[in-house]
Parts: sequence; C-alpha cells; structure tokens
Amino acid sequence: MIFDVELGENFRQKARYVEDGHLTEAPAALPYSTVVARDSVRILLTIAALNNLDIQCADIQDVFLTAPNLERCYMIAGPEFMDEEEKCFIVRRALYGLKSAAQVFRSFLAKNLEDLNFHSSEANPDVWMKAAVKPDGEEYYEYILCYVDDILCLSVDANDVMESLAKKFKFKNDKIEPPGSYLGACVRSKTIDSCTMWALSSQDYVEAAVKNVQETVKEKRWNLPKKATTPMVGITNRNWTDHPN
Repeated sequence: MIFDVELGENFRQKARYVEDGHLTEAPAALPYSTVVARDSVRILLTIAALNNLDIQCADIQDVFLTAPNLERCYMIAGPEFMDEEEKCFIVRRALYGLKSAAQVFRSFLAKNLEDLNFHSSEANPDVWMKAAVKPDGEEYYEYILCYVDDILCLSVDANDVMESLAKKFKFKNDKIEPPGSYLGACVRSKTIDSCTMWALSSQDYVEAAVKNVQETVKEKRWNLPKKATTPMVGITNRNWTDHPN
C-alpha cells in the first residue's frame, strides 16, 4: 500500500495498492504505452483553428484500474481487510506496478475508441480520427489525442464526443473542459479577426525551472557572476543578410 499527497490538488490524500512488478519478468511484448507526439498536438491545434473546431479535454480517473489484468496475479489480504484478512484474492485489474499495466490500459482505451468508430492515424497511433459532417454539410474529421490518461478532443461538438467516452470511462471530478495545459505546456485560446485559434506556451514550465534553479542556488549559497559572457557576445548586432551563405 502506497500513500501519497497530491500537492497540485489541494493536498488531496490518496492510497494505492501497488504490485511488486520488479519481482516478475518483463513480458515478451512491449510493456509500455505509446503517447501522442508534441508535433501532432501543434498540427492538430492548427487544424482546429482552420476548421473552427471546438476543443475539450478530460483526465481518466484511476487509469490502469479501468483495464482488465492480463497477468496471473494474486494477493494475500492484510489487516486492512479486517474480516477478510489472510484470504487469497485474485487481481482482476491492471494494478499499478505491473509491467504490463500501461500497455494493457492503452489497448483497452484503443478498443473503446474503435467502438466509437475512431481509427488510429498511421502517422501517430495516439491520434484517433473519425469522419464527420458539420451542420452545414461540410465534411471534416473529429480527432481524439491520447497521452495515457489525458484525453484531448477536437470536433464541432467536442463535448458530445467526450460525453460518449465518459460512458465508458470515469473522468476525474466528472470534468470536461477546455484545456488549460497539455503535455506540460500552457494552452490558450485567442481570437484574432473573429477567428479563434489555440496557442502553446512553455511559460509556466520555464518559470518553474527558473524558480527551481534560484532555490538551489540560494540553498547551496553559490555566488554566481552578475555579468556572464554568452555565446552570442560580439555577434548580436551582425547583419545576417550579409552572410555569404
């Protein structure tokens, strides 16, 4: 049993059963879960702007526990099971710690997306697409991007698509909302000339990194030079149009 406190979720306390996966041999098949590429996210945000698509996101709750366990596992109940102590339980779900848990969840999610008539992109297997038609008769594609439990949907009616997926998976806090961040980057919508578009920014990541360095320097009591040379010293005012190449 592992106990933890989620600092980013108002100090939410949680407990989790974890399998001793390090004591078992790795399966012959790939035990990891693939994830959507950042370049795919940027491309699809551009497609969303060009096609006036809505974007909604959600996090799947208890990620691996939603998928069936494909390994043969059991556990002996401890005192926390009270009257069930010392009984043998067969593990039916892909508990955290199992080497196959991530891959099993990914396969389980893929099956459910296929049930909704989405198919995986050949360019990026974690970009799922489905042919659709806008109210005005224009044909387009709906998209679902998957980064393990982080789901991003692009559609004329993205909320409706996410509601369909919510019938198969429980979302954290039952929330379906426009993205504020994705893959560690800030996601913001902007409206320019009546056109809504989406932008990615690493501002929060950079600020956190700078803060981390500042705290380390203060803790170590390092004295850093106030003026340091940089690789661009002496060439910042160069007219690059005069370069022979």
